[in-house]
Amino acid sequence: MGAHGDGFPPSKILFIKVNNSQLVKDRILKFQHYCNSIVYQKGDLFVTSGTALFKYKLSDTCTLVSKLHEDKSDKYTVSRCAVSPTGDKLYITSPYEHKLLTLAKDGSILATFMDPAVKFLTGLHVTSAGQVIVCGWDSKNIIQVDSKGSMKLATLATQRDGLKGPYSVCYNRITDSIIVGQFRHKKILVYKVK
Repeated sequence: MGAHGDGFPPSKILFIKVNNSQLVKDRILKFQHYCNSIVYQKGDLFVTSGTALFKYKLSDTCTLVSKLHEDKSDKYTVSRCAVSPTGDKLYITSPYEHKLLTLAKDGSILATFMDPAVKFLTGLHVTSAGQVIVCGWDSKNIIQVDSKGSMKLATLATQRDGLKGPYSVCYNRITDSIIVGQFRHKKILVYKVK
């Protein structure tokens, strides 16, 4: 068991830097909790552990600032995290509870999004324009939610578009496309945004 009793072993985060067009190991951070996802913004490192969201200050060292959110009602309640471009909102997916939470910087809940058409929310991305994109793994869809995290704006892709197990998502503004990683499927899908 992890040190926080979350059922997972402690984890490490490996930092890699590009040096003369080569990927080089930089440093390793060790945590006393499982690390499911990480997001970095302006010196802050946000780490999800499956049941909690932690905030660390990252400089030459990595210092725990606070546990911003915790939900031990199930074993997989805090999956992925994303931060708004202004840094005033944090978004986390809760797969077992089929919801997206929007948090303030202090961890207080601002909004909860649930939709019966979106099940087992996993992958999450916030674009530089503040658009929130979420994967529904069980429902095999990708949706866009408003920046408040309270309502669905659009369905971006479904099983009819080739989705089988969407698990991670990212918007590439240079190519104007959505890139989707799938769980247990060997294809990365790229959708051109119209």
